Amino acid sequence: MDNWLTVYGLSAICIAMQFSSSRAGFLERNYPPSVSEDAHMTTLELLAKYKYPNEAHFVTTSDNYILGMHRIPRPGAQPVLLVHGILDSSATWIMMGPQSGLAYYLYDSGYDVWMGNSRGNTYSRNHTSLDPNEDSAFWNFSWHEMGIYDLPAMIDTVLNVTRFAKLTYYGHSQGSTSFFVMASKLPEYNDKVHLMNGFTPVAFLGHMKTPTFHLIITKVLIFTGSNEAIELYRHSHDNMHICLLSVLSMRFCLYYLFSAIGNNERELNKTMIPVIFGHLPAGCSTLQIKHYLQLTRSGRFHAFDYGAKINRRIYGRLDPPDYPIGRITAPIALYYTHNDPISVPEDVQRLANQLPNVVVNHLYSNPKWNHLDIMWGASMRFRTHPHILAISRQFEKTIENEHSFDLRI
Repeated sequence: MDNWLTVYGLSAICIAMQFSSSRAGFLERNYPPSVSEDAHMTTLELLAKYKYPNEAHFVTTSDNYILGMHRIPRPGAQPVLLVHGILDSSATWIMMGPQSGLAYYLYDSGYDVWMGNSRGNTYSRNHTSLDPNEDSAFWNFSWHEMGIYDLPAMIDTVLNVTRFAKLTYYGHSQGSTSFFVMASKLPEYNDKVHLMNGFTPVAFLGHMKTPTFHLIITKVLIFTGSNEAIELYRHSHDNMHICLLSVLSMRFCLYYLFSAIGNNERELNKTMIPVIFGHLPAGCSTLQIKHYLQLTRSGRFHAFDYGAKINRRIYGRLDPPDYPIGRITAPIALYYTHNDPISVPEDVQRLANQLPNVVVNHLYSNPKWNHLDIMWGASMRFRTHPHILAISRQFEKTIENEHSFDLRI
């Protein structure tokens, strides 16, 4: 659920516009030209700017959505697949720059790096017959469909192109949720994954603490029907410009950001604020958010609740079934933080207790790290990335004695 960053969204924007005095040139006066440039670039343009090889691949799912994938190719090397959170995109893995982004680090460490884009975001607004701008049916999905259709299509594409039998998976927030859906409902995909690395993983939400989540949900329910599917927070550079009208408007946007993900300005590279607001929000369906809301109310990890009548038709029962996460056999590494109001440690521990093959269950000791610090934190390159990579490499090796793994971090 990552990237509730965008809950600064409409509410914060309105407040910022009312209380800030628009002064043209604020961005230009306060940030280096290269930062403004990065804020307006696509994922592939960023890779090209920083001299990394890059490719775009387009994948059609079995239910006819066309997804954009971005690759930093290293032919013959072990492939890895990185999947973003809600309202985010492939840019999240590189937009903080070559000295910070995990995708750069993995490529520089010898990997063939693939970055997915889930249906409905900036790079995956395509379908064989539906127009996202005209057909509301395009938006009739939640993260359930991402797990059932998007991830299998991405994984199969990576393995078919690279001719490897397995890949290593990195998923942030919703990128972990959709993996748990896939691995529990399509068990054959467990055998295609060396290791699943879940960053601030989301499944159970009974202890979620962020009030801004409920604010955004209230807005969604007011403007849509209970199960109406529409686009929410489509990517636009207007968001960046509004948040950078003045010092005051920027502070309002950052206030809503931190109220959603946990306050930790120490790890935020403030020079890169325009880049963050330039790439996010990247768009989603209202049903993704409503599905998460259902989990906060039920205390369970279950399929979408359409109401008793439709549930009976779809599921053969009045309430939606739980995802059978006890069937997940792929090795799972969980990385999470104390200061995360979304992926709360109590909920992650409940998840870990129900998954049968958790090989790493690591709650970082720093009390300030939040929902996005593992992704964007200024110190992550030397404080987390090497350890995560070392563990991944152990699972990528062909070793007879699996108990020889040293999983200490």
